[in-house]
Amino acid sequence: MSVSTFSDPLFAGIDIGSTTIKLVLLDGQTPVYGEYRRHHADIAAALSELLRDAQKQVGDVTLLPRVTGSGSISLAKKLNIGFVQEVAAEAVALRTLAPQTDVAIELGGEDAKILYLTGGLEERMNGVCAGGTGSFIDQMAALLKTDAPGLDALAAEYTQLYPIAARCGVFAKSDIQPLINDGARREDLAASVFQAVVNQTISGLACGKPIRGNVAFLGGPLHFLPQLRQAFIRTLKLSPEQVYAPENAHLFPATGAALSKEPVEPVTLTDLIARLSQAGDMPFELHRLPPLFENEEDYAAFTARHAAHRVTRRPLDTYSGDCYLGIDAGSTTTKLVLIAEDGSLLWSFYDNNDGSPIKTAIRAMGELGAKLPAGARIRRACSTGYGETLLRTAFCLDDGEVETVAHCTAASFFDPETDCVLDIGGQDMKFIRLKHGAVDSELLNEACSSGCGSFIENFAVSLGYTAPAFAEQALFAPHPLDLGTRCTVFMNSNVKQAQKEGASVADISAGLAYSVVKNALFKVIKLTDASSLGRHVLVQGGTFCNHAVLRALEKTAGREVICPDISGLMGAFGAALIARERRQEQENSSLLSFDRIASLTYTTNVTRCRGCQNHCLLTVNRFPDGRRHISGNRCERGAGKEPAQEEAVPDLMAYKYRRIFDYPSLPADTAPRGVIGIPRVLNLYENYPFWATLFSALGFSVVLSPASSRAVYERGMESIPSESECYPAKLVHGHIQSLIDAGVQTIFYPSVFFERPEPGAQNKYNCPMVIGSPENIRNNVEDLSAQGVRFIHPFLSFGDEKTVTERLCTVLAEEWQIPDEEVRAACHTAWEEQLRAKADIRAEGARALDWMETHGRHGIVLCGRPYHADPEIHHGIPGMIASYGFAVLTEDSLPADPAPERPLRVTDQWSYHSRLYTAAQFVRKRRDLELIQLNSFGCGLDAVTTDQVAEILEQSNKLYTLLKIDEVSNLGAARIRVRSLIAAIRQREERGVGPVPVPASYSRAVFTKEMKREGY
Repeated sequence: MSVSTFSDPLFAGIDIGSTTIKLVLLDGQTPVYGEYRRHHADIAAALSELLRDAQKQVGDVTLLPRVTGSGSISLAKKLNIGFVQEVAAEAVALRTLAPQTDVAIELGGEDAKILYLTGGLEERMNGVCAGGTGSFIDQMAALLKTDAPGLDALAAEYTQLYPIAARCGVFAKSDIQPLINDGARREDLAASVFQAVVNQTISGLACGKPIRGNVAFLGGPLHFLPQLRQAFIRTLKLSPEQVYAPENAHLFPATGAALSKEPVEPVTLTDLIARLSQAGDMPFELHRLPPLFENEEDYAAFTARHAAHRVTRRPLDTYSGDCYLGIDAGSTTTKLVLIAEDGSLLWSFYDNNDGSPIKTAIRAMGELGAKLPAGARIRRACSTGYGETLLRTAFCLDDGEVETVAHCTAASFFDPETDCVLDIGGQDMKFIRLKHGAVDSELLNEACSSGCGSFIENFAVSLGYTAPAFAEQALFAPHPLDLGTRCTVFMNSNVKQAQKEGASVADISAGLAYSVVKNALFKVIKLTDASSLGRHVLVQGGTFCNHAVLRALEKTAGREVICPDISGLMGAFGAALIARERRQEQENSSLLSFDRIASLTYTTNVTRCRGCQNHCLLTVNRFPDGRRHISGNRCERGAGKEPAQEEAVPDLMAYKYRRIFDYPSLPADTAPRGVIGIPRVLNLYENYPFWATLFSALGFSVVLSPASSRAVYERGMESIPSESECYPAKLVHGHIQSLIDAGVQTIFYPSVFFERPEPGAQNKYNCPMVIGSPENIRNNVEDLSAQGVRFIHPFLSFGDEKTVTERLCTVLAEEWQIPDEEVRAACHTAWEEQLRAKADIRAEGARALDWMETHGRHGIVLCGRPYHADPEIHHGIPGMIASYGFAVLTEDSLPADPAPERPLRVTDQWSYHSRLYTAAQFVRKRRDLELIQLNSFGCGLDAVTTDQVAEILEQSNKLYTLLKIDEVSNLGAARIRVRSLIAAIRQREERGVGPVPVPASYSRAVFTKEMKREGY
């Protein structure tokens, strides 16, 4: 193409994004060149390549160049060219090329933006977290063994959506990996990833400002992935006329920069390329850490020391006799170990799951079958890990054991005096303290897998390395980077910036090794002094095969540790040891033959359970002979089991939910004062008996919003003003919207700043989110005013009957002119009913304690806030606990303690917190009770409660289990934690180790029998 055919000069726009670089050349408004490429953190090289490519097509033309994008300011200074802020650039392009646009949604590699153009320019943009952007999509595609276009092709064939967290890639992996392991269709998972991006954008990025009118879809992901764009269109209910998806959507910011009126000096393409080659690096100022190894001799001494911790090995081909098989189906890898009668290692297998632990395990069993000599017999087989029950069903294994027990069994084999075990796997991190050979306490990472094996692997792949090669780079890095302990997507920006400024891959790799260790010690274990680890520290998990991570731990903790040579196989090794421990005389293994395993066929389908109100989404794997493995169920009905009525296990969460909300209402057509709507949310889980009784007594028909569900949440998603709100607070928006959609014209939702005082507490505050939620709703739910809804939200105190009565006399007189004497009478009746409801819950708790003693069972006090009784919030955790034969109690169902132990280390001023502390003090005095605390993500106040509750329990050496929950309902991680607690209880019972005396009516023999009956 001849240069004479173009105007002189051409307008040039350069967009430097977090992962890509775009170049656009315009002749007026007509594009003559446009290209989009990944820069792999080498911006100068990528831009030079683009400029040379453009020069070949258009000649050495003169340009008016302007640059925009997240990585553009320093480049503009280096090249002495114009800079245009990216929001301004996009606005220019939209107003020039698509003036009808009301809202623009742009997704980039690590950036996400929403631009509101109608009524003035307003922008919403993500911070340093790249959840829900192109890099997130790339991570999820890699997890599903494809790329982004492959993910799009898969999503086109979906039939079912799963709830997936998109706020962070490592959170999402925790949701997706169990689904992969359970056999969920890749097509459904791909579409679920895209839906998660949509939900993240609408709820977390729009932050309460609705997306209305004509919508433009911009940026690489939305341009190259039509199914992602379709997910937005489907969710926002856009008509074809409202959708603007230009052919050059991925080049729009660059186009806007070219169209900008920002003054700039002309420059030829040749001169611009020359300036780029002469630009130097910016100074690098990130803090550095000590090198892992000073020299080769230092490393040699390290490897020699750790080489001493080796398992005894025997050749399999000459072995004769009984042997034991252990299978660890982890989150990302599958491991198999075969041991001899004396515990020596005969054979092992370690490989990635490749999206299917069953197929990987079948391949491994094929390898074992080909090598197993005729004289060797597998006497017993046991599985552990995420895929434990799946493989146990598929291969008809003899045993299954929760992974914490498997790992501790392996640790004790190497060092019977082990004080603690630190296990870092692909997505899980466990810290287990041992006492007398049994689990004394445990800490596990929650939904986030930052600092685990996949954390480093993701970075290695993004930088073009395999995980082992990336680890080797770190060993002799002269200046490791201090990257802190933030999560993967937060740290990504630091790593890429470091690369831009000259940091070597070696320094980055070593810095990440330090980050993994610091995350484990200071965020998960919350150490303040490394000496509290104990003298005998054993580490395991595939991540410690990385010598850089192992050395970083020793340097950070200031002590030598034991790392067995089979650290990546310890779960499988422990499972094999458990199989050996549980062997019985004359017993034959139920394990399928190698031929049957090799020819194993199975089908996977998804169905919706109708056994109870949970309506769980089940993944059903069907095997020959009618065997099934069902996952996704929150109770035994989902697994195809009906609980025996005479064995019904008390579940106070379910009872409390019914007792609080099961109130009849006056018919709307006969209620003298009309209809009033009340949302089923937050503090209404505490005080609804009062309000239902009050308004019924005053002649209102009370309409309670429907039971919470995912659909209710999504109904109010667009009015949520902040991603930092906890899920219970987010649900409020959906409940209010549900009442509006049902035609309710009056909604009552009070701001309650004081609750009834708890015995011994210093004060009685509600949390700020509960207090401020009605104001939040008033300011953000547009349909309240648009539909003319009367929204009554008075501030009041529930401190005592007199205070609330006086306040309501004023409010009800102002709103409905109800006489004081009528209000006072109704308030008294309502207050009495509120007290009666609380007394009934305590009475039911007493019956549960009686049931425990009668049946010789244990109970779990499932502590949280009143609204954790909501099945949509607790996701069926109480039913899951009850399915193991444990009575489920709540913190407010325990017998009243007239003199709870005070003072505490914390300021005891929050009403719901006070109950947690009193419940923990009650639990620590009983041998037959344990405590699990539910904590909703986003609840900052519970950062205080969790530590205080743990301290109270530790005074009696009680185990403390914390379950963090949010909008994602996958119970895989919660189930592991609950089973770990059960296993620890079993070990204590077997060893007779306990902090307090067993009640007279309690029988350990009965308990042990029941535990075995339940499969533990």
